[in-house]
Amino acid sequence: MNEALIIVVSGPGGAGKGTIVQSLIERDSQLWLSRSWTTRTQREGESDDAYVFVTRDQFEERIAGHGFLEWTEFLGNFYGSPVPNVEDGRDIVLEIELHGAQQVKATRPDAILVFVRPPSREEQQRRLQGRGDPEHHVVERLKKAEDEERQGAKIADVVVINDDLELSLIHI
Repeated sequence: MNEALIIVVSGPGGAGKGTIVQSLIERDSQLWLSRSWTTRTQREGESDDAYVFVTRDQFEERIAGHGFLEWTEFLGNFYGSPVPNVEDGRDIVLEIELHGAQQVKATRPDAILVFVRPPSREEQQRRLQGRGDPEHHVVERLKKAEDEERQGAKIADVVVINDDLELSLIHI
């Protein structure tokens, strides 16, 4: 397989990464979305294919087998991007948090990092609450966001403020 281009879409929770990624995938059949694994509980109403929901033991077995491009632990749960197995000619899109993006950039410096920012903290909070995150997770994500945004701006190839989807997609 030729080396696929890796496009990493990162940003704090509630920035709108998922909406941007979904639009990219729908518009370009040459893009392949890597589904992250997680040990967290599936949210009520969340699509079955939002993540590969696994047990902690399954995740740890995959770590031991070097089966992730990146992985991290956040709020007591594991999240990770499995090493992809895609057809030649398709590029890979990862929708991951900043620590994972840093791991991918360290091993694949040619990866393109798109860092997505929410238009405001208030909008970010509204989005997090709207998707059903528990209030203590909303508070933790909002606290973490400012630091993530500083770090993300330093390493990103592109920074997008997601206040208009179409405009955001033009910048990617």
